[in-house]
Amino acid sequence: MSIAHSIADLSDRFFYRANIRLKLFYAMLALIVALIVAINGASQYIFNRDFLGYLNEQAQQRMEEMMPRLELAYRQHGSWDFIRDNPRAWFELMRPAIVEHNGAARSAGPTFTASDLTGAMLRFSLLDASRKLVIGYPNVGPDARLRPLLQDDVIIGWVAQTPFESVIGAIDLRFQHSQFVAQLIIAGVAVMLAAFLVVRISGVLTRPLTRVARATHRLAGGDYAIRVEVESGDEVGMLAQDFNQLAMTLERNEKLRREFMADVSHELRTPLAILNGQLEALEDGVLQPDAQTLRSLKSEVEHLNKLVGDLYDLSLADAGALTYRRADIDLAPLLRDSAALYRDRFSQRGMHLTCDLPATMPVHADAARLQQLLSNLFENSLRYTDAGGRLQVHAHLQQQHWRLVFDDSAPGVPPEVMARLFERFFRVEASRNRASGGAGLGLAICRRIVDAHQGTIGASASPLGGLRVVVVLPARLEDERGSA
Repeated sequence: MSIAHSIADLSDRFFYRANIRLKLFYAMLALIVALIVAINGASQYIFNRDFLGYLNEQAQQRMEEMMPRLELAYRQHGSWDFIRDNPRAWFELMRPAIVEHNGAARSAGPTFTASDLTGAMLRFSLLDASRKLVIGYPNVGPDARLRPLLQDDVIIGWVAQTPFESVIGAIDLRFQHSQFVAQLIIAGVAVMLAAFLVVRISGVLTRPLTRVARATHRLAGGDYAIRVEVESGDEVGMLAQDFNQLAMTLERNEKLRREFMADVSHELRTPLAILNGQLEALEDGVLQPDAQTLRSLKSEVEHLNKLVGDLYDLSLADAGALTYRRADIDLAPLLRDSAALYRDRFSQRGMHLTCDLPATMPVHADAARLQQLLSNLFENSLRYTDAGGRLQVHAHLQQQHWRLVFDDSAPGVPPEVMARLFERFFRVEASRNRASGGAGLGLAICRRIVDAHQGTIGASASPLGGLRVVVVLPARLEDERGSA
């Protein structure tokens, strides 16, 4: 048992370390050898069981046909002396049986059948009444088939037919040897053909896999621009496509990471620089610690607090750790209260804020997170809409979902950057003017909140000339409330 385990362990180590080409070669070789052995075994079984049995039955039929002629010849000669040591007479007695078996008797030569060509006639023996050999095959064994020859119900001799399995002559040995050599030649040709095919097939299979492996090493080394050429539509081609998709995703994530680090450092550096400059001015006596200076310092601190809070919320949302306390609430008064809080600020900029809402908007959600969502949307319109513009908010029920639409006036958003509005730190203006915009985290937080409530959020061009933001949230129907 230990030797078997050792052999199995060695084979496992070999196949684990061997490359695909060797594995394919040995697998195909083992398959071909198994097929050759199975075919040879089946051929030998069929030959011994069916073909030799058929020949023995044919020989038995020859013996039945020959017996009446032997009995007639004995009656004519009175003994077996006429045929003893006379092979020609023995063959002539068997010959008519062959002729009559193949057709009407004729003076032409016999028509030989399969059993005749394999030496069926040479396996007949003629024995006298005491079972002593008269003529024919000399080695009559115990497995020979014996039939009595009768004259007036008295046994005058015996006809013996030795089965094919018991007789192996020189011709049989040559036949077996030729068959063995032919099988060896076929096996060698099959192995060489299999080796050629395996080399070609393994080359076709391993070349793209090798390219993917090399590209993977480069990808692991930080070369995210690497791509693999797709040459086929099979599983290997699909692997190359998946690798390219992975490389594109990693490249995009690396770009976003770098942008994120640059954005965070920029957003933190600016208020810190302002705070540092103002504190130095206070320290040098350039500024006086009056109410206006303190308000400016407090404003920068609040900006830093909001930025850090937004970053914290985003990190929790990305990690799936942002807590939500859902309950059955009415979204309509929440919307009206948020609009009321921002109406004065809109008025200060000469902007008009209108809301067209249903009487009730039942949902199952976290009221605090929805309040944060609405505040970010109102803040976004307030910051980016030109003075003197307007914001229209309306909502309606559509297919068991509440559809909230925020439409503001100019300026609009270029279509090519519309899809990036919900990315963190993204702002339309390239100058990053802090006077007109925040840190670029508000809409990113909005998307996380909406996704957590199994809703959707999207942006498009507004008919008022600005931006349209559409929020879709699942509605809580009255029958659901009753069943709960």
